[in-house]
Amino acid sequence: MQNMKNDIPADIIELEQLLEEALNGNPNLIAKYVVLGQQTAAIYYIETLVDQDLLQRDIIQPLLTFVDVPSINETERFPVAGIVQVKVIQSVAEMLLLGWVYLHSDDSRFNFLLNVYKPPNRSFSKAEIESQVFGPQIAFNEILRSNIALLQMYLPSPNLCQENLEVGVEIKTQVAMFYIKNLTDNELVKRVRDRINSLEIDGVVSSAQLVQLIEDNKFTIFPQFVMTERIDRTSYSLSEGKIVLFVSGSPFAIVCPSTMMDFFSSAEDHQVRWNMATFFRLLRVGAMVLSLLFTPIYVAALTFHYEIIPSAMVVPLAESRTRVPFPPLMEALFLEITIELLREAGARLPTKIGQTIGIVGGIVIGQAAVQAGFTSNILIIIVALGTLASFITPIYLMGITIRIIRYPIIILAGFYGGIGIMIGICFLVIHLLRLTSLGQPYLYPLYPFRKGDLKDSILRLPFSFLRERSMFTHGDDTFRFVEQETVTSHGDIDE
Repeated sequence: MQNMKNDIPADIIELEQLLEEALNGNPNLIAKYVVLGQQTAAIYYIETLVDQDLLQRDIIQPLLTFVDVPSINETERFPVAGIVQVKVIQSVAEMLLLGWVYLHSDDSRFNFLLNVYKPPNRSFSKAEIESQVFGPQIAFNEILRSNIALLQMYLPSPNLCQENLEVGVEIKTQVAMFYIKNLTDNELVKRVRDRINSLEIDGVVSSAQLVQLIEDNKFTIFPQFVMTERIDRTSYSLSEGKIVLFVSGSPFAIVCPSTMMDFFSSAEDHQVRWNMATFFRLLRVGAMVLSLLFTPIYVAALTFHYEIIPSAMVVPLAESRTRVPFPPLMEALFLEITIELLREAGARLPTKIGQTIGIVGGIVIGQAAVQAGFTSNILIIIVALGTLASFITPIYLMGITIRIIRYPIIILAGFYGGIGIMIGICFLVIHLLRLTSLGQPYLYPLYPFRKGDLKDSILRLPFSFLRERSMFTHGDDTFRFVEQETVTSHGDIDE
């Protein structure tokens, strides 16, 4: 009996009342009527969501010039790309909120939805968060259809597969899943599809929320999926057999599964010479180690291990700490938290003011802290270098992760010295060894160790060495290209 109450009535007046109830009296609901001989056709739509020009040209005009031709299917009268027939009021209300127009007549000849959605228009802009010198400068925007068109322009392959999914009970959010057939493991595709379809939540409004709902470990601080605004990183990830998700209303694509080294690899690494790319990747990994351990080593050395301090630095260290009343642990935590406050304030304030706060505030507060005896000159240099090293990571979330992990290691160093640092590192390594991304090992190719896949992870060897694809996603097509016989300068083929 409940389904009968949801059926679409033939009477236009009753239909309009039911639609108003389903949309809770939405003031933007518009109803227009067109007389077709002995019958009346009604057009219902949300005024703020439809393209008025398309509505007038492709729906209203054909109705005004209506000629009864029995041999013609009614849906063929309207030159609209999307036409869907419906049977229940709830489906009509949901589609109206997506920019569709519902056409209905007393005799039920017209009883379908037509797509004339006009999304908010924002042109593609330059990538701001993942900026780089080489490669495409265009970034995704909040319009799902625009992001899909941009991806298909960069990957015009018939094997590029798209699946449209929906998340949310109250707020219907569109999710587009992309993968390349024969390059992506079907089990990974099924796993992502099942996780999204199993979500029972009011709604998802961004890619970051969807990531937290479908990731493997809900409690780890490490990001398990790469979120990127760059089309080149997205395209390359698809060509490696990974899956890409777009969420309507979000300018970030989700790349899954991801390894830890994906967060230290830039899209620019494939645009520059291989030896330059390798140097930059090793620099980023070294910067991560520096950021994690530089301040804890300072705290441990001054608290427990004076013997490891070089003799040439003993006097400068002693002089810099003569006016500091706090132990090294308190001194380090005070300065680290101050740096985080400056960084957070600079990120939240308007751009020009934020830059001023970051530069001037750091100089003024640092100088004042030294003169007041709250900290030493040497620790300011150490903390500044550690903070700077954390900004080198191409993915923003991994940089935040590194800065947060530094605090428990500093505390362990203050209480247990070098042993505390080793305890923190051991727990960190054990956690990373157990961590997975969509069921795949997070530390791949270091664990499990795959020598052949090191050539495009920590290192980036010449393209001639990258003939075989990574085994991380286990696709059917394991080769990027087929080796060709070398051609000499005279045009003869070497035997």
